[in-house]
Amino acid sequence: MATRHLDEPRADLTGNLPDPARLRALGQAVLQTEADAVGALVSRIDARFERACEHMLACAGRIVVLGMGKSGHIAGKIAATLASTGTPAFFVHPGEASHGDLGMITGKDVVLALSNSGETPELLMLVPMIKRLGVPLISLTGHPHSTLARAADVNLDVAVTREACPLGLAPTASTTCALAMGDALAVALLETRGFTAEDFARSHPAGALGRRLLLRVADIMREGPAIPRVTLGTLLKDTLIEMTRKGLGLSAITDTAGRVVGIYTDGDLRRTLDRPIDIHITPIEAVMTPGCVTAHRDMLAAEALRLMEDRRINGLLIVDRDQLLIGALNMHDMLRAGVV
Repeated sequence: MATRHLDEPRADLTGNLPDPARLRALGQAVLQTEADAVGALVSRIDARFERACEHMLACAGRIVVLGMGKSGHIAGKIAATLASTGTPAFFVHPGEASHGDLGMITGKDVVLALSNSGETPELLMLVPMIKRLGVPLISLTGHPHSTLARAADVNLDVAVTREACPLGLAPTASTTCALAMGDALAVALLETRGFTAEDFARSHPAGALGRRLLLRVADIMREGPAIPRVTLGTLLKDTLIEMTRKGLGLSAITDTAGRVVGIYTDGDLRRTLDRPIDIHITPIEAVMTPGCVTAHRDMLAAEALRLMEDRRINGLLIVDRDQLLIGALNMHDMLRAGVV
């Protein structure tokens, strides 16, 4: 029996091989259908959208997002987006809500319910309890005259003329529109609250942005015996030994009190080799760079990186208010910490 390679096209149910051009056209048609559906939402950002935002901004508790099936997946993403952009929110499964999880909704919350049909039984079952709590109910539905839409304090219309699925069955354009409307709400709230990049980083401490905006020099600098340092009067050859032993490509030069008076780097060494200097008798102050660039321990690592890039240097000495040497770092430390 002949074997089929994994990269060979698979025949369809009729035994015919797929037409690459048709596959491309189908993919483009899906994206165009969904783009048109999202574009139609722009005119629906109206007074109802404003009222929905006002309810959510006035919420003293959390935004509780509900949805079943594919709408439930979109609801979970909307809740996550809200929570990460300054609006506390969480997703509750409607099926579980009627079996005890309804207790997660308090009188200080706002409920955001998603249902394309607006007739999802598991959601409609919760409406009387939500009303009894007296919390605002915002719905995202594809049918503005549905039961859920009429029960809501505010209904946001996310109807689509057709799904991207050729059978008109699989939620495609409708879920994309619901997701886009959720993003519109989240960003409108974000801007109104004055949510900043630093606020976003605090919600994402493990992400690249979090590292760039939260990590400080003190978190990544070399300290104590790991700092390459020599005092004034040290011979150049001994300074080179210290640099080699510590592996930072530099050495701090301090006075007897420990205050930084200069630096000697790999770049300085290359420049030194162009001069008729005997490393065995030359004191470090004869070849060091005085008045070097320094940073402080509370500086953001991203700030320190920008300082290094602006000054075109590969290392920094860290000092306290009295210019006492307390740390050192180089570009490799930045790379390891994920700041670069």
